[in-house]
Amino acid sequence: MKRFFALLISTIVTLSATQSQSLSNNEKLKKMIGRMLIVGFESERVTKDSLIVKQMQKYYLGGVILFDRHFNDRSKTKNISSPSQLKTLTSSLKSFALKPLLISVDQEGGKVARLKPAYGFEATPSAKVVSEMDAYMTKRVYDNLAKTLKDAGINCNFAPVVDLATNPQNRVIVGLKRSYSSEPKEVAKYAKIFMDALREKHIISVLKHFPGHGSSLGDSHNGFVDISKTWSEVELEPYIELIHSGDARMIMTAHVFNSNLDELYPSTLSYKTNTELLRDKLGYEGVIVSDDLQMGAIANHYTLEQIVTLTINSGVDMLLFGNQLSYQDNDELVETILAQVKNGAIPLSRILESNSRVEQLFTKIKTK
Repeated sequence: MKRFFALLISTIVTLSATQSQSLSNNEKLKKMIGRMLIVGFESERVTKDSLIVKQMQKYYLGGVILFDRHFNDRSKTKNISSPSQLKTLTSSLKSFALKPLLISVDQEGGKVARLKPAYGFEATPSAKVVSEMDAYMTKRVYDNLAKTLKDAGINCNFAPVVDLATNPQNRVIVGLKRSYSSEPKEVAKYAKIFMDALREKHIISVLKHFPGHGSSLGDSHNGFVDISKTWSEVELEPYIELIHSGDARMIMTAHVFNSNLDELYPSTLSYKTNTELLRDKLGYEGVIVSDDLQMGAIANHYTLEQIVTLTINSGVDMLLFGNQLSYQDNDELVETILAQVKNGAIPLSRILESNSRVEQLFTKIKTK
């Protein structure tokens, strides 16, 4: 905690020292905003002239997210086609980045896997299948997965899922076998083995989807999902255990609406959920990352200006725009956030606070 505040004070002093130079400040602020963004892009390879490379260097983007196929056309390759191609891509991204960069994927196992056997990668079973294994076999599975990611140049995995399988009719979590169990202790046990394997390879793990998606009936990719009548506090228990054990460094929000926690906003946009509950009550000090802000549960109901303002003000540190479900221009995104900071809608303190957490996160991994 002391290191966090030292980083925060250092950042404030650095910015304040040149406040008389408004243009310089704008450029610095854009780079600080850029550190809070994880974005998707088109292409299996990049050069110094690629748009994503130019934007990485212009804004010091915090991260990229890679996909194997286009969401709306599964026949088209997006970023991943083979182990050698992926290694070349990630090496290029790291070499062009002027600041440490998160190179992330969703590699849970089972049906949610961007590195597939069809492309030459080793298969990983789903959470449901893993939950039927003992600890020894589970460790072997996740050690192999971590090695695959490390060899590919991936340093951030949006996994494990710690949603409870409390609703058998849930399609997006339970139906896809993404949950280990309906029992919090079992979920935390298997999640920790997964996280330990990733940490040993200097890969950041991401717990998801806070405060719990396992009891939902709908899919937040498509639209509004209300869990007010199905959610219970037991869904917080895996987070509590993994936060208190010191394993949680990054937690992803869910786009679910829960009137028990916030009568106005879905969790990603909710100060009551992300700051009052996750930070203040549960004691979490790490990075909060949003789920993809282009998913229907958010994008269908809010403008870009509203989305970035509410998300950042809720306590989220990194904003994910996967550019799978739609396309978001990164220049427009940075300018929109900048305008909201300058007009006071987003406090500068939130940008400074998130930057400190993000920079602290990068001390946990080898980024080159």
